[in-house]
Amino acid sequence: MDEQKETLNNPWLAPPKPAGLLSREALEDRILNLLSSQNMAVIATVAPDGSPSATPVRYSSLGMEIMCTSWNASPKSRNLRLDPRVSVGIFAPLVGPASSRGAQFFGAARTLERDHSEADRYWSVFRWQADQVENRRPLSEPPNDPLTVITVDRVLYTEHWLRRSGFNPRQLWRRNG
Repeated sequence: MDEQKETLNNPWLAPPKPAGLLSREALEDRILNLLSSQNMAVIATVAPDGSPSATPVRYSSLGMEIMCTSWNASPKSRNLRLDPRVSVGIFAPLVGPASSRGAQFFGAARTLERDHSEADRYWSVFRWQADQVENRRPLSEPPNDPLTVITVDRVLYTEHWLRRSGFNPRQLWRRNG
């Protein structure tokens, strides 16, 4: 039996993995691009018994802050009142290893009621119209729901396309450098 050599469509994906790090500015640009080009995330909170609880949500972002609507009676909101720590997963559609792009965001969440002094700042960029239409509410009446705002402290960004340029596909961003 003849041994055939495997043809790689993307030979730069083969080991060894590059070790290069992006500049802080370049990494932030890629993270902000991911945040602005997607609208679905999974937010993981800590349940009262200590177990993880993951919730898929539609989100919007403002810089390195992620926001979603929440009802005060929801398990997600209940969990956040007990422990504000969260992990958020956001990823682009995956076609194959070369297209792998996403991030894990770690931070703390707070809930802003509609009458909170900071609420208008976040609602002004929140993409709420799709939810209104889906819930058969008029677009002339903006929602009064609370917003959960996540202040991100750390991001583990993954993009395998970075390997083509000699960069590690996993890059770490921290708020404080």
